[in-house]
Amino acid sequence: MKVCDLTQFYSPFSGGVKRYLEEKRKYALAHGHQHLLIIPGDRNACVDDGDSRTYLIQSPLVARTSRYRALLHLEAVQKLLEKEQPNVIESSDPYQLAWKAITAGEALRIPVVGFYHSHFPEAYLRTTSKFLGETATEIVMEIARSYVRALYNHFRATFVSSAALGQVLRQWGVENVVLAELGVDTEVYRPAPDRDKTRAKLDIPNDRFLLLYVGRLAQEKNVTTLFEAFASLNAEPGRFHLLIVGDGPQRDQLHELSRTTKAVSWLRYLSAQDELAAVYRGADLFVHPGVQETFGLVALESQACGTPVVGIRGSYMDRIILSDQTYWAEQNTADSLGAAILQSARLDLAAIGDAASQQVAKRYSWRRVFHQMFDIYDQLQS
Repeated sequence: MKVCDLTQFYSPFSGGVKRYLEEKRKYALAHGHQHLLIIPGDRNACVDDGDSRTYLIQSPLVARTSRYRALLHLEAVQKLLEKEQPNVIESSDPYQLAWKAITAGEALRIPVVGFYHSHFPEAYLRTTSKFLGETATEIVMEIARSYVRALYNHFRATFVSSAALGQVLRQWGVENVVLAELGVDTEVYRPAPDRDKTRAKLDIPNDRFLLLYVGRLAQEKNVTTLFEAFASLNAEPGRFHLLIVGDGPQRDQLHELSRTTKAVSWLRYLSAQDELAAVYRGADLFVHPGVQETFGLVALESQACGTPVVGIRGSYMDRIILSDQTYWAEQNTADSLGAAILQSARLDLAAIGDAASQQVAKRYSWRRVFHQMFDIYDQLQS
């Protein structure tokens, strides 16, 4: 089988969609399939490794400070699909690229599926509510529902990584929802006794309570709340240290925080998964401030490494938290998140982390995820 993935949500500097696609390619090649990937890039190029090919289409940056690009040259996408003639097309994008996948699939008689990786309407609703009030928010909500319903009902299947999110889409009128929870490579993301070595490498004292965040520095990740919470916690100097792994348009806020304290470390990017796993293990607590996550892959990876997670209740990520959420923040505020961190710091985090790691190994594996997915691909071709 030849499977083609299309997405704009792809950055050379990591990200959950990138991780999903990398693991999917590994699975496809290991099971005798071919895998194609069409993504935006800074130039037109093709990386051909035999049974896997990555096509980059020259595309502009979404913004000057962004790592992401807008794939606007849709005719190039059409020509690549005509050339490759894949058996299945999967779109991880809810915008113009998704519509191109649908129309190209119809023309070429190729089944097209969508993966609802990001609950993007929530970002628009939050902005509208903040600036325009309740009536405008209701209007935007109805527009969002109509758009999601119109787009995703054109796919042969719509994958979601959360059962709760799938229920939301069904209520909105999406009729083809299929649950496809994500996974983790437990050969890489696992407990190991390298905490002190990792901290020494990062020049972080062993006596500091190390908080970790891995992800984009962007508004939709709610990192402002994290930075404000840490600034409040740092009123008690010498206790906490914050390590950030990731980059994005809100890096200026991180720089501003760093100017007020030396208890902040920043790694823009880690290319190797074993390095990232070591960083997870070096932390005492992973802080996930996101409130619009559809799954929360980094939270699963952290738990796989034995490091517990704290965050804000109410996102679709809640179901993958394999420990008690009693002390999680109940409100999306810096004060509430800071209090949750303080309460969590009093727990037996080593025991909690060990238990969570064992549960991840039992319940989440990429092999299980992709076995189900490729079965669906087979059904769509028959």
